[in-house]
Amino acid sequence: MIEKDVLERLGETLALRKGADPKSSYVAGLMAKGEDAILRKVIEEATETLLASKEGDKLHLVREVADLWFHSMVLLAWHDLAAKDVLAELNRREGVSGIVEKQSR
Repeated sequence: MIEKDVLERLGETLALRKGADPKSSYVAGLMAKGEDAILRKVIEEATETLLASKEGDKLHLVREVADLWFHSMVLLAWHDLAAKDVLAELNRREGVSGIVEKQSR
């Protein structure tokens, strides 16, 4: 049996948290506050990622990127999307010049 990857498992958990009791989990509470609260967390984590990069501490950077990815996945779940949707888009872009791809949008 092939184990689901961490992004798929996390996406499934986040989707379940979307309608859950806000007191039951951090994600349920964040989602209950609405999209603006989620967006603020993504901005916060992006800022912390930039600061960690400037510090040059690789472990700190990895941890902040994990937080950024996590909160980006919360945002995806808010919109009934998942990591697989982003991965499909990255797959579509693979091997295509970034200049050409951007012009095609």
